[in-house]
Amino acid sequence: MKMFPPIIRDEIDLPQGFPIIMSQTEGVSPPFQRLHWHSTLEINYIYSGSGYYLINGSRYEFQQGDIVLINSNDLHRAVETENLVMGILMFDPAYLALEQRYDTDLLIPFREMGMRFDNVLDREHPELTRLSTIFAEMRDEYVRAEPHYEAIVRAKLVSFLAYVNRYFARNSESKSHHARGMESIRNVLHVMEEQVEYAWTLKQLSEKAHLSPSRFSTLFTQVVGTSPMDYLIQLRLSRAVEMIETTDHKIIEIASDCGFRNLSNFNRLFKQHIGKLPSELRD
Repeated sequence: MKMFPPIIRDEIDLPQGFPIIMSQTEGVSPPFQRLHWHSTLEINYIYSGSGYYLINGSRYEFQQGDIVLINSNDLHRAVETENLVMGILMFDPAYLALEQRYDTDLLIPFREMGMRFDNVLDREHPELTRLSTIFAEMRDEYVRAEPHYEAIVRAKLVSFLAYVNRYFARNSESKSHHARGMESIRNVLHVMEEQVEYAWTLKQLSEKAHLSPSRFSTLFTQVVGTSPMDYLIQLRLSRAVEMIETTDHKIIEIASDCGFRNLSNFNRLFKQHIGKLPSELRD
C-alpha cells in the first residue's frame, strides 16, 4: 500500500458540483517551490519556457509543449529555469467514477506512473499534438464558462485520458521511480516544516533520519534537489511571504518568527530568492 507522505497536505478547494480547477501560472510561486502533495490529480501543459519537476526523488526536465502528469499523494516541487508559463488542471479522481465503470483503465496513467507511464509524456510522440489541442479546448471552455461547459470539459478530459492510455503506455515495465530512503527524508521534511523557526544544524537533521551527515546530505539532495540547509532557507522564506501577505506583524518580528536571527541577512536572502525586499512585497 502506498504510504501518505507525512508532509502537510495541500488542501485544494475544488468546487463540489464540478471538482475541476484550471489555471495558468507564470514562473513558480514560493509556496510551490517547496515539496508538497495533494489528493487531487494534476495535469500540466508547458505553454512556454522550461524547468524541471522533482517528483518522489526523481528529476524530470520539461520544456515548451510538454505535458506532465502528477498522481495524487506524489511528493513534488517545480523549479523554473527560464520564462516558465504553465497551464494547470487539477481534478478529483472520484469525479470520473461513472466513466471508469466502462473504462476501468481510465486513470491507469496516474496509478502506474513510473511503471507503464512516465510523468512527462514522450515529446517526440506524434499524438502529443492531439493532447495539446484537447487541453487548449478544455481551457477555452473553462474560461468562457458558457452554458453546459462543465459537460464539455468533462468529456474532453475523458478523451484526453483515453488517448494517453492508448498511445503513451510503455511496452515494458521498469522499476519504480521511488528513491531509496524516501520515508526517512519525508519524516525529516515534516519536522522541518513543523519547526521551521528552529536553528537546525545538519547534524541534528541527519540524526532525525538515522543517517550520517554526509549520507543524509547526499540523499536529501537527491530527493529534494537542493541541500538540507538551502531548503530550510526556502521553507523559512515561504513562511515569511505568507506572514507578510496575511498579517500586520513587523518585518523584524516575521524574520525572527521564521528563524532568521539577523534582519540584514533576512533582507538579503529575501531579495535573492523572492526578487523583492520584504517591505516592497507589503506595499
